[in-house]
Amino acid sequence: MQTQRTVVHPLLSSSLRVMRRLLALPALALSLLACGEPLPGPSAASSTEAMPVELERVPQVRVSSELPSDGTAQAWFVSTESGPIMSRPYKYKVPSRYDASKPTPLVVMLHGFTASGELNELILRLAPLSESRTFLYAFPDGTKNPLGMRFWNATDFCCNFFGSTVDDVAYVTAVIDDMASRYNVDKRRVFLVGHSNGGYMAHRMACDRSSKIAGIVSLAGAQWKDATRCRPTDKVAVLQVHGTVDTLVAFGGGPLYPSAKDTVATWANRNGCLGRLTYGGKRVDLDSVIPGAETKIEEYTGCSGSGAVELWTIEGGSHVPAFTSYWPGAIYDFLMAHPKP
Repeated sequence: MQTQRTVVHPLLSSSLRVMRRLLALPALALSLLACGEPLPGPSAASSTEAMPVELERVPQVRVSSELPSDGTAQAWFVSTESGPIMSRPYKYKVPSRYDASKPTPLVVMLHGFTASGELNELILRLAPLSESRTFLYAFPDGTKNPLGMRFWNATDFCCNFFGSTVDDVAYVTAVIDDMASRYNVDKRRVFLVGHSNGGYMAHRMACDRSSKIAGIVSLAGAQWKDATRCRPTDKVAVLQVHGTVDTLVAFGGGPLYPSAKDTVATWANRNGCLGRLTYGGKRVDLDSVIPGAETKIEEYTGCSGSGAVELWTIEGGSHVPAFTSYWPGAIYDFLMAHPKP
């Protein structure tokens, strides 16, 4: 009798390996992490020698006992045209200098696979920027799969591994609409920032809801492999940020998802850019682990202001960069430079 072999999705398999190694860490290390203390270095614990690159590069942050959100709201939506009305919560932050008489930009952050909005905030650090630059900030959560891992149903590659029918395009749209019903959201400046699975979801939203989205930042995400599945009606500014040694979502792409360069090429085509991806000599320091200005900035020429397309390549960067303080302001500057007409 021939046994049937189960095929495991490569990204799910990689995530499970990372989780198993996390669970293998000593209880002391996990308790220190929970208290916000830095983990001991290699000389203090021999088990860190087996730690994968993705974990070694995670920024060591202090976890504040006070969450960066100002509240939780319910986003109501219809999952399909004939489906039931549903609701899911999301967290949000309102800056102290918010003025209800003035249209205010909105940034929606989409977390990575297995993470949450609060967890990814520790990496992307957008909440303090929301306060200093005065923009509304929402960070919703994806639903959990049968293994208890949060995900976004973004593309055929990432990360609906169990055939869920969840409609995350409808949900994220509802988050935007709900924020706009509560606050004076600048409809010309609605932006998405996504990491990994959240980066895929940011691309999906730009494809399916281009009339609402002015610009996106995708960190270690990608477009559809089949570019014909992305049919935006409006131009969307796109910034793709990707590390060259990312072992979970490879910079050079894979059989089921496009490379970082192919991803921006798709958007350059959709936005009607007339030129090529061009390096103008600018480099910046985004990753505190890598010496010097490791990030190369390239942009397509001949794009309209609202349809700018850029690729920021973190040379030597992993799936979870240890971002410098330059990161949040830099990506927000890109977004704010490209509002809808």
